[in-house]
Amino acid sequence: MDPYDALDRDQLLAVVRAQATSLAELTATQKRLEARIQELEHRQEKGGPRGMPGLKPTPAPEHPATMKPRTPRTQGFARLRALLPTQTVDHALDRCPQCGTTLGGGSVKRTREVIELAPTPVQISAHRFIEWICPLCRRRVTPSVDLGGQVVGQQRLGLGLVSRIVTLREVGRLPVRIIQWYLRTFHELHLSVGTITSLSQRVARAAEADVTAIRDQIRASPAVHADETGWRTDGRNGYVWTFSTPHARYFLHGRRTKDMVDTALGPDFDGVLLSDFYAAYTHYPGLKQRCWAHLLREIHDLRQVFPDDGALGTWAEAVHALFVEARDTLYPTPEQRALAAGRYRQRLLDLVRPVAADPTAPARQLGARLERFIGDLFVFVTEPGVAPTNNLAERSLRPLVTRRKISGGSRSAAGTQATMVLASLFGTWQLQDQNPYTACRHLLSHV
Repeated sequence: MDPYDALDRDQLLAVVRAQATSLAELTATQKRLEARIQELEHRQEKGGPRGMPGLKPTPAPEHPATMKPRTPRTQGFARLRALLPTQTVDHALDRCPQCGTTLGGGSVKRTREVIELAPTPVQISAHRFIEWICPLCRRRVTPSVDLGGQVVGQQRLGLGLVSRIVTLREVGRLPVRIIQWYLRTFHELHLSVGTITSLSQRVARAAEADVTAIRDQIRASPAVHADETGWRTDGRNGYVWTFSTPHARYFLHGRRTKDMVDTALGPDFDGVLLSDFYAAYTHYPGLKQRCWAHLLREIHDLRQVFPDDGALGTWAEAVHALFVEARDTLYPTPEQRALAAGRYRQRLLDLVRPVAADPTAPARQLGARLERFIGDLFVFVTEPGVAPTNNLAERSLRPLVTRRKISGGSRSAAGTQATMVLASLFGTWQLQDQNPYTACRHLLSHV
């Protein structure tokens, strides 16, 4: 039975009026939604700062001649990771969870990458050399196998293990106890402290020829950065000297005397020596460039001590402005560079002589030093390949300074010598963008 059959005329009219009202409201809602859709579509097409939420504005196409070249990324880890071996795991349902129908012919909906590094126990290979007896001549024969590509000499530890331990020690600057813990925790390998320490000395002995080649490369360079820092051996004070170029680092341990410079550079070195104002470098007869970074740092510290001295502030700003002008101005010919260096020296002398002669000036001693070393301050103007600072040598010493803060130095002369050799070796590999682990393994495999 139709429910509307029981209604009278007035009731039916009321139902019709209610439905007409609902229809009008639905029609108005539909129009508002259509207008909103048109507005959003217009924003999407236009782009711009007030476009769709989460939608980047669409830039106008640029002419190829006016487009800026894209800056390459210095590190592209996502691209590098894509080159690594990847295991693909597919996840799919066999049956529909709603009706139980068998499924098939699907497509990839989304992907998710999981990177994992699992602890791996150390791998031990037991090489057995089988002896045979010749049935004819009764001679006992045993194969002679060359394991030079796996181990060095008669030791048990393989090249990869030795290279990893020494790399963690030299590049990672990990203490021996931490390396011992790492091997035990992640590789189930128990090595004594003495064994781990001796590996560095073994690699150092194998690298003596390579370090000699690094020293010869330093001596043949047109400019060498030098610096020194303290290093204790068995509780006795000593010094580490570094002689560096943009492509090589050489370390030497000894006293803090001028003969260490001669020992490192040799009698035939005729390049530019970059250093701080330490007197041990003064006797070198060739061109010397003193570090402006040290100089400006001392001027800054002096201003911190005398913040209210206006004359000192004006003098310091004038010296700094002169350095910036000399550093940023390029001269195309040697004659122009020589004349410019002479002008800079004279202008600096005009600044420092009044200060050095004034016994009440806070910068009197600093001015006297500048006057004494005036010939070593603008060599970088006449020699285009020479830097005005000695930051390269300071950066080369930084790993050893960090290691010294951790260990305090070495316990024996052999340990100090191994430290110098390995610092030269790994420091040079770092400057040459070589993988230290791969380079160390290659070194050991060719001993």
